[in-house]
Amino acid sequence: MPNVPQSDNKIDVDTLLKAIDRNEDAISKRLHHLEFEQTDIEVLASLGDKLHAYRQHFDELLYAHMQASPQLAALMQSANTERLRIVQEAYSSTMIEVPSKQKHIRDRINAGIILQDLGLEPEWYLGIYRKYLQALLPVLWEVSENQFDRFNAYVNTLTKIIFFDIGVALDSYFIASQKAVDNDRQMETLTYHQTHDELTGLPNRGLLTDRMRQAFLLADRKGGTVALVHLGLDHFKLINDGVGYSTGDQILKNIGERLHKCVREGDTVSYHGADEFVIVLKDIDESSHVGQICEKISHLIAKPFFINGRNFHITCSMGLALYPQDGKDAGTLSKYADIALTRAKDLGRNNFQFFSLDMNEKMLEKITLASDLHTAIANNQLFVYYQPKADLQTGSLVGLEALVRWRHPTLEMVPPARFIPIAEESSLINRIGDWVLTQVCQDIRQWKNEGLEVPNVAINVSAKQFLDPLFTSKLMDTLSGLGIPASMISLEITESILMNNNVSIETVLKEFKMLGITLTLDDFGTGYSALSYLKHFPFDYVKIDQSFVRDITTNAGDAAISNAVISMAHSLGLRVIAEGVETDAQCEFLCNQMCDEIQGYFFSRPLPAEEMKMLLQARYRLPEHLLRMEKPPRTLLLVDDEPNILASLKRLLRRDGYQILLANSGQEGLEILEKNKVDVIISDQRMPNMTGVEFLRTAKVSHPDTVRIVLSGYTELQSITDAINEGAIYKFLTKPWEDEQLRSNIQQAFHYKEMEDENRRLSFQIQSTNQELAKANRQLADIVDQKQQQIKRDEISLEIVREALQHIPLALIAIDEDNMIAFINAAAEGLFLAHQPILGADIDDCFPEFSVSATGFKEGEVFQLGFADQVFHVSWRTMGERSRSRGKLLTFRRELHHE
Repeated sequence: MPNVPQSDNKIDVDTLLKAIDRNEDAISKRLHHLEFEQTDIEVLASLGDKLHAYRQHFDELLYAHMQASPQLAALMQSANTERLRIVQEAYSSTMIEVPSKQKHIRDRINAGIILQDLGLEPEWYLGIYRKYLQALLPVLWEVSENQFDRFNAYVNTLTKIIFFDIGVALDSYFIASQKAVDNDRQMETLTYHQTHDELTGLPNRGLLTDRMRQAFLLADRKGGTVALVHLGLDHFKLINDGVGYSTGDQILKNIGERLHKCVREGDTVSYHGADEFVIVLKDIDESSHVGQICEKISHLIAKPFFINGRNFHITCSMGLALYPQDGKDAGTLSKYADIALTRAKDLGRNNFQFFSLDMNEKMLEKITLASDLHTAIANNQLFVYYQPKADLQTGSLVGLEALVRWRHPTLEMVPPARFIPIAEESSLINRIGDWVLTQVCQDIRQWKNEGLEVPNVAINVSAKQFLDPLFTSKLMDTLSGLGIPASMISLEITESILMNNNVSIETVLKEFKMLGITLTLDDFGTGYSALSYLKHFPFDYVKIDQSFVRDITTNAGDAAISNAVISMAHSLGLRVIAEGVETDAQCEFLCNQMCDEIQGYFFSRPLPAEEMKMLLQARYRLPEHLLRMEKPPRTLLLVDDEPNILASLKRLLRRDGYQILLANSGQEGLEILEKNKVDVIISDQRMPNMTGVEFLRTAKVSHPDTVRIVLSGYTELQSITDAINEGAIYKFLTKPWEDEQLRSNIQQAFHYKEMEDENRRLSFQIQSTNQELAKANRQLADIVDQKQQQIKRDEISLEIVREALQHIPLALIAIDEDNMIAFINAAAEGLFLAHQPILGADIDDCFPEFSVSATGFKEGEVFQLGFADQVFHVSWRTMGERSRSRGKLLTFRRELHHE
């Protein structure tokens, strides 16, 4: 009998038997329902020999029938034909076998599986049995030798076999068919999960790449454009960290649903994990169309998400790249869209940006710098420069700020504004910060070894460095290793570090203060400024950012902000530093507004350590005339468009000892005021481009402390009167002038100015005293707070000790220096309180024998003491060896009598 081929389908005989919950023995029991008996077995044995000669005839007949079947015509390939012939031959050989044999049943099951696998319908399967019976009946009549009873027995037995085979075959057919359907469904499910994100149900990266490829082919055929949008959710991490990932996941699902509403049916929305979505927009006519879609997306995402009874607000940033304009493959386009997304985030988020070649160049430069920065420390390319700070009251150099610089081998000096953000993104900022700290401490040690008086040095601390749990220990180890007191170091901390306003930040800052380190709040006013930063955290200094100082003498808003910061800080006992001071006028303005210290190019540019040493040796200081308590020389500014008038005035007034400055126009006069401190201004009225009154009005805004005089031969009564009434002009004098009268008026103006200056100096002294008082009050409050905390800790410690002593089984009594009983534990109470209350009593009243007995024994010696008919072993020790307590601690142990 030929071997029956196995099915190509993944189902096999064992799988099918398991699916119908049967085995070969259970299937063979179906013969009992068909009344298959011993006589049938005997009939088959008799019939087998007689049909053997007809077997080839049946095979050829059935094979011819298969060839003639229209349904099989498409299957009649060489492989399938051979499989059908083998199956048919196997069937013919088993027709006269007893079907209860295990192999017979398995072959019939496998035959059904193969026929289903070849795509044959059950109708054809039943038809082959009919054809077989049609050919078999004449043969049975012939081999029965025309005896009806024998013929009937043959037909009856073979009919039972055929019914049995049909049942087994159809079972296998339908189970295999159902398995094939299940396999298809599983494959579809598997394919879906392989191409879609499990959380959002959106296409994943693999499917997105395929969709992009299809969109590109369509654009090539139609000459169209495809837009790739990389969308990032702004500050989404705050939601995950704040309310949990389950809420964040729900928001991501909702965002996916909203994005589907913003795009067309043929477009693709994909989720790439974290906070990033990618959108493919096909058949775009022009970039303005993409812009409209992005506006729609921004508007829809910005609507609140209501989840778990709360509203959540979120915005998004988007970067866009266009095919084929920006790139001609998926990888390039994705990279460019991501670069554009980074640009959108850098510009403040909640916007969208189209990719440009300029962005790519900047990104490549950024990547190159990041790579070079990894080796900068090892290759000794980093340096520390120091910028001095000057005290506006004494003029002395009172501090330094350490600034890191990078001397690149090919790019020369790389500005910190370029490489510090890269260092923060690439996690190099901690390495750089540690290196700066070590280098600064080594420079301080070197300067001190050379006998220099080194001021406090400020070090900038990044957010990542500040939050490093090892930062404090590394700082203190470095200081102690080089023998540098912590008071010589100041840490400059930006507002961004304080945004979380959590307990750990406050704890770290207080720890720095307790170590003696000075703290400065840097760039105050440029970020999320809050008064609580100054009130809540223990800062010593506030630094006004250079963006406010740059136009402080010409911009009323900058001046007002600076004044408010100074006043607010002083009221809290904090000192104020202004950075970026570059002109005499800026310095004068800040001095007049009671700013404490300045730093900037006006005093000194940042210097390398060697040059800084020379500056310290020279005891460099501010000019005397800029100091708050110093009386500057009298300075007069003359403004006239006629040179001969200026020359005449200068000759006349030179004898009075004034420092005289000349200007030929109002604009030139303003420029001189920016660079010099001026007391009195005399200006002509009739000048081109800017009249004298217009010039003096402007001068009043930027330099309100000057005394302003108009000297003119032309009287424009109304404008002059208005200027006098509004305070822009102190006095109006006419040309031609009378020399002595003019000199007298100018002397009066200087006297008036000096009276104002004197009043201002007195006011400064009062403000300075108030500032020192506020600082002292703040320090006192800190000390009181520390003392209260210490007292609280001591009280807790005392309570712990008291409770611990109560549980000690040894009787303990503590007495103070006056022999009063101050403490008694539970064990002692059990021994003595039954007789009388003793807490607060004199020890001699409770134990008269104690004083007598104790004097004869040393501290720690055990002696006997009788009390209330009991004998105790007693010892005493003096308290206060390791604490501030005084008196004695007594131990009592009752003597046990053994019989």
